Amino acid sequence: MTITGRFQSLAENRAAAELNERSREIFRQIVESYLMTGEPVGSRNLARILPMALSPASIRNVMSDLEAAGLIFAPHTSAGRLPTETGLRFFVDAMMEIGDVTTEERARIEAQMKAAASGHTLETALAEASTLLSGVSRGAGVVVTSKSNTHLKHIEFVRLDPSRALVVLVSDDGSVENRLLDLPPGLPAGALMEAGNYLNARIRGRTLVDLRSEIEATRAQMERELDTLTAKLVNAGIATTVGSPETRQLIVRGQANLLEDLKATEDLDRIRLLFADLETQTDVIDLLTRAELGEGVRIFIGSENKLFSLSGSSLIAAPFRDASQKIVGVVGVIGPTRLNYARIVPMVDYTAKVVSRILEKGR
Repeated sequence: MTITGRFQSLAENRAAAELNERSREIFRQIVESYLMTGEPVGSRNLARILPMALSPASIRNVMSDLEAAGLIFAPHTSAGRLPTETGLRFFVDAMMEIGDVTTEERARIEAQMKAAASGHTLETALAEASTLLSGVSRGAGVVVTSKSNTHLKHIEFVRLDPSRALVVLVSDDGSVENRLLDLPPGLPAGALMEAGNYLNARIRGRTLVDLRSEIEATRAQMERELDTLTAKLVNAGIATTVGSPETRQLIVRGQANLLEDLKATEDLDRIRLLFADLETQTDVIDLLTRAELGEGVRIFIGSENKLFSLSGSSLIAAPFRDASQKIVGVVGVIGPTRLNYARIVPMVDYTAKVVSRILEKGR
């Protein structure tokens, strides 16, 4: 499993890289306690749970060094310590022991995903992936994909004026989308119907990406069957619908999980800010799309990304691929920075692989 994070080299935080064994163990206990409870931990509690015999005074000295290194902080005077975002990033990249998905969990993920995909739309299967990840993480499950992966039922060109037309797309699930299209000058009156008929003869049960691939492969034949302007119309219609930035869609499930186990009023304020972030779908889609740029699982922690700079949230995401091995979307989990990274990372990774297998087999 490949995990892409911010610390590509420990040299990015020399102080963190040079922690001795005792400091690393104390730091580990502070982080793991935070991930489990969300609460700061003090030197007396650490003295009881550390696998080595250290006095609270010795532990406080180490904690002071960790604080100077920017890895932990005190949320209140005389309180225990919590990891900073830098500390969390160092822990995730350099110290965390990634778990594995059990045989039972693998079987459950595959069964749920196959059931959702069988006889249903791709969007149904992706929504199930989002719901599934929400359930295992107690965060919000998210999926972003291209609507050009939706299986289509009908396409139609509707003239608006001499220079513009609407491309109307009807999917298998009954959803309808419209795209504006500039018409080539001098287009014959019957060209819109002829272009629609040509595409509809080939479109049923296919995605726009599939259709575009076929048209590109049989371009010479199309140009023999249609006049030049109608062939241009077909090409323009496909390019407009496949290439539009609006074809990205966001699926979110399990937002209510984020309201559970709130520790304080500031937690509620943070979740409200996160909900506001999720409502701004364009920004969330942009962030998830960044996870398509690299192999494996991507982890974004807190203010490392401007979208979460106020809510202090984390995102764990992994890309999935279609039958041609092209990355076509991302599945992931959004939640508080104290997500159970060691458990969620392999779950997100495996779910992305199952989605890819379903797309490879054409559902």
